[in-house]
Amino acid sequence: MRTYHCSCGQTVFYENSLCLACGAELGFCPQCRSIVSLLPIEGGQYRCGNSKCGATLAKCANYIEHNVCNRCVAVPGLETLCDCCRFNDTIPDLTVPGNKEKWFRLETAKRRLFYDLGELGLPYGTEADGIEPPLRFDFKADVIPQTIFWRRIGKGERVYTGHASGRITINIREADDVAREKVRIDLGEAHRTLIGHFRHEIGHFYWDVLVKGRREEECIAVFGDHNNPTYADALEAHYKNGAAANWAQNYISPYATMHPWEDFAESWATYLDMASVLDTAEHAGFGGATRMVYAEIDPMIARYQELGITLNEFNRGMGLLDVVPEVFVPAVVDKLRYIHRLVRLGRGENRAIYPDGPPPALAEPSGVESQPAAIAPQPAVAAAT
Repeated sequence: MRTYHCSCGQTVFYENSLCLACGAELGFCPQCRSIVSLLPIEGGQYRCGNSKCGATLAKCANYIEHNVCNRCVAVPGLETLCDCCRFNDTIPDLTVPGNKEKWFRLETAKRRLFYDLGELGLPYGTEADGIEPPLRFDFKADVIPQTIFWRRIGKGERVYTGHASGRITINIREADDVAREKVRIDLGEAHRTLIGHFRHEIGHFYWDVLVKGRREEECIAVFGDHNNPTYADALEAHYKNGAAANWAQNYISPYATMHPWEDFAESWATYLDMASVLDTAEHAGFGGATRMVYAEIDPMIARYQELGITLNEFNRGMGLLDVVPEVFVPAVVDKLRYIHRLVRLGRGENRAIYPDGPPPALAEPSGVESQPAAIAPQPAVAAAT
């Protein structure tokens, strides 16, 4: 993640909607893809404060009405919702105290996800954009009747965070820091964050977009057979027996052991974690030629672990959780290599970037090179813990 600048010269950040130095309103301009000062003009519209852009903008409807967004839409245009909010199918019930604040936290994390996807050039969209499955978000709460002081929540009243056919559902309880931390401790997770949920669930989305019905055999060679056992059987076994004691020899997390689909999603989320940290490090001046669009995977992993060792020590010195808790054993590195290849192929399929098709460097390899053997095992990279 990069930093930005208000027209007054003050450094501002991706989540900001107000410059604390000069009081100017800020927003994300979709034309120059920057956080900019919003210069008021006639008709309730704004001029992008980036002197190299100057686009005419309107605030996202969720910025105007609820102040849970800081993005803008280009004018003229038909959209009243920004390029993040337009994917929402369900938002929390705002008549319930505290739900607006939870929605704000969810949207903040979701915008970080869209920044990652934009930097990587991955395709996503609605049916109108020609994306199958179309991407959608539901932010829901468990249904608890207000007339009953206490009772168990029935199966149909509990909201499960997950993904199904492009629809990502997140229980808004995850936006409650105390509730989320309790679950993290109960499940023995190294991390449990809102951005982590988004990065994991979008991994399931990209399995549908980039693997399903197209590259399943090669994916099976890396992650295992997703058809056997069934997901339902694997889920039941996992919550009954837990992960094997030696899970770290082959998986990035205990949850990844549950089923190949979860292994894929956990590996995808780790890849996005890595890409985000490397992007921030590069823009913050920590050096390293590891920009996510151009770098090869092995230098990315090596640099991520180098940063991880330092960041972990910073956090340990403050009594905080490790930033990079993962151990990159050979099996995990192979999975990240496969994810990296999929990301490149996905970028090549993004018609918004390549309307005439991918350049040769991003095209699907043919013949033997497209088989799983092309992702050859390599020596392990030293662990970051």
